[in-house]
Amino acid sequence: MVRMSAEERRESVIRAAMIEFARSGYHGTSTEVIAKRVGVSQPYLFRLFANKQAIFQAAAGRCIEETAEVFRNAAEGLQGEEALHAMGAAYQKLIADDRDKLLLQMQTYVAVAAAEAAGDHEFGKVMRAGWTELYDTVHLALGADTGETTTFLACGMLINTLVALGFPPEDRVWKGFYDSAQPTP
Repeated sequence: MVRMSAEERRESVIRAAMIEFARSGYHGTSTEVIAKRVGVSQPYLFRLFANKQAIFQAAAGRCIEETAEVFRNAAEGLQGEEALHAMGAAYQKLIADDRDKLLLQMQTYVAVAAAEAAGDHEFGKVMRAGWTELYDTVHLALGADTGETTTFLACGMLINTLVALGFPPEDRVWKGFYDSAQPTP
């Protein structure tokens, strides 16, 4: 049997945490369940990460990074409306193929809001930095047009809401989106 390096274990923990936090949220996920999914002891997790919050930040940060990468890849070599539609279609595919990505995004917003309400502003600072990178990725792909960037991201948030609530593709609430943002049946 081949032993994994600490970096490979760390990657396994991040992947497992992405799934567990997506499905149960920050407060509903124990480090024990993450350790079990990875096949390591709970104390071993804390050799890789300082605490549960650090594991969540790594998982949520990875989700944001991977979403930004989807946008970068989709828009590569394109400009304006072509980039917009390519990113919209790529995002639709991402959340259709990996529902946990969508759920983890939603859980991240809840976790940050709860931390802020409890007076923990550092937690949100880390997540906002990642989201700012996502914003900048879209902004540059859309020619640094603030209005287009805001509209694209606002539509994305509405899409997140509709998908999370389970609206079927044929429901009237999907009318009015551009074709690349339409869900596939």
